[in-house]
Amino acid sequence: MILRPFAHYGLHFIFPLLIALLLYRKAWKTTYFVFLLCMLIDLDHLLATPIFDPNRCSINFHPLHSYYAIAVYVGFLIFKKTRILGIGLLLHILADVVDCWMM
Repeated sequence: MILRPFAHYGLHFIFPLLIALLLYRKAWKTTYFVFLLCMLIDLDHLLATPIFDPNRCSINFHPLHSYYAIAVYVGFLIFKKTRILGIGLLLHILADVVDCWMM
Protein backbone atom coordinates (compact mmCIF):
# COMPACT_ATOMS: atom_id res chain seq x y z
CA MET A 1 0.00 0.00 0.00
CA ILE A 2 1.55 3.29 -1.10
CA LEU A 3 -0.21 5.31 1.60
CA ARG A 4 1.56 3.45 4.41
CA PRO A 5 5.03 5.06 4.09
CA PHE A 6 3.52 8.53 3.75
CA ALA A 7 1.36 8.02 6.84
CA HIS A 8 4.22 6.52 8.83
CA TYR A 9 6.84 9.15 8.03
CA GLY A 10 4.30 11.96 8.12
CA LEU A 11 3.45 10.94 11.66
CA HIS A 12 7.16 10.79 12.50
CA PHE A 13 8.06 14.21 11.07
CA ILE A 14 5.03 16.40 10.27
CA PHE A 15 2.71 15.59 13.18
CA PRO A 16 5.40 16.28 15.83
CA LEU A 17 6.16 19.58 14.09
CA LEU A 18 2.49 20.57 14.33
CA ILE A 19 2.37 19.56 18.01
CA ALA A 20 5.53 21.59 18.71
CA LEU A 21 4.08 24.62 16.92
CA LEU A 22 0.71 24.37 18.67
CA LEU A 23 1.74 23.47 22.22
CA TYR A 24 5.19 25.03 22.51
CA ARG A 25 5.01 28.07 20.24
CA LYS A 26 7.84 30.02 21.94
CA ALA A 27 10.24 27.06 22.03
CA TRP A 28 8.96 25.10 19.06
CA LYS A 29 12.39 24.55 17.50
CA THR A 30 13.87 23.04 20.64
CA THR A 31 10.74 20.99 21.22
CA TYR A 32 10.72 19.70 17.66
CA PHE A 33 14.40 18.80 17.98
CA VAL A 34 13.62 16.76 21.12
CA PHE A 35 10.74 15.09 19.25
CA LEU A 36 13.14 14.15 16.46
CA LEU A 37 15.67 12.83 18.97
CA CYS A 38 12.95 10.52 20.27
CA MET A 39 13.37 8.54 17.06
CA LEU A 40 16.53 7.17 18.62
CA ILE A 41 14.34 4.56 20.30
CA ASP A 42 14.46 2.87 16.91
CA LEU A 43 18.02 1.83 17.76
CA ASP A 44 16.43 -1.20 19.39
CA HIS A 45 15.69 -2.44 15.87
CA LEU A 46 19.39 -3.27 15.65
CA LEU A 47 18.74 -6.11 18.10
CA ALA A 48 16.34 -7.84 15.71
CA THR A 49 17.03 -10.20 12.83
CA PRO A 50 16.41 -8.96 10.23
CA ILE A 51 16.96 -5.40 11.37
CA PHE A 52 14.14 -4.15 9.14
CA ASP A 53 11.08 -6.18 8.30
CA PRO A 54 8.29 -4.15 6.68
CA ASN A 55 5.72 -6.73 7.78
CA ARG A 56 6.70 -6.73 11.46
CA CYS A 57 4.86 -4.64 14.01
CA SER A 58 7.43 -3.01 16.27
CA ILE A 59 4.98 -2.52 19.15
CA ASN A 60 5.82 -5.01 21.90
CA PHE A 61 8.43 -6.65 19.64
CA HIS A 62 11.40 -4.35 20.28
CA PRO A 63 12.41 -3.54 23.90
CA LEU A 64 11.97 0.25 23.62
CA HIS A 65 8.60 -0.32 21.94
CA SER A 66 7.34 -2.71 24.65
CA TYR A 67 4.28 -2.09 26.76
CA TYR A 68 6.55 -1.63 29.78
CA ALA A 69 8.56 1.05 27.99
CA ILE A 70 5.33 2.73 26.85
CA ALA A 71 4.18 2.84 30.49
CA VAL A 72 7.41 4.65 31.38
CA TYR A 73 6.82 7.12 28.53
CA VAL A 74 3.33 7.81 29.89
CA GLY A 75 4.93 8.37 33.31
CA PHE A 76 7.17 11.02 31.75
CA LEU A 77 4.03 13.10 31.14
CA ILE A 78 3.54 13.58 34.88
CA PHE A 79 6.66 15.65 35.45
CA LYS A 80 7.21 18.99 33.73
CA LYS A 81 10.94 18.32 33.17
CA THR A 82 10.25 15.09 31.24
CA ARG A 83 6.92 15.98 29.63
CA ILE A 84 8.30 16.97 26.20
CA LEU A 85 10.34 13.77 26.10
CA GLY A 86 7.24 11.76 27.03
CA ILE A 87 5.18 13.44 24.33
CA GLY A 88 7.89 12.82 21.73
CA LEU A 89 8.25 9.16 22.65
CA LEU A 90 4.50 8.62 22.63
CA LEU A 91 4.18 10.38 19.27
CA HIS A 92 6.78 7.95 17.96
CA ILE A 93 4.85 5.01 19.38
CA LEU A 94 1.63 6.40 17.84
CA ALA A 95 3.29 6.51 14.42
CA ASP A 96 4.36 2.89 14.84
CA VAL A 97 0.88 1.84 16.01
CA VAL A 98 -0.68 3.40 12.91
CA ASP A 99 1.90 1.57 10.81
CA CYS A 100 0.88 -1.71 12.48
CA TRP A 101 -2.79 -1.02 11.77
CA MET A 102 -2.04 -0.41 8.10
CA MET A 103 -0.33 -3.77 7.57
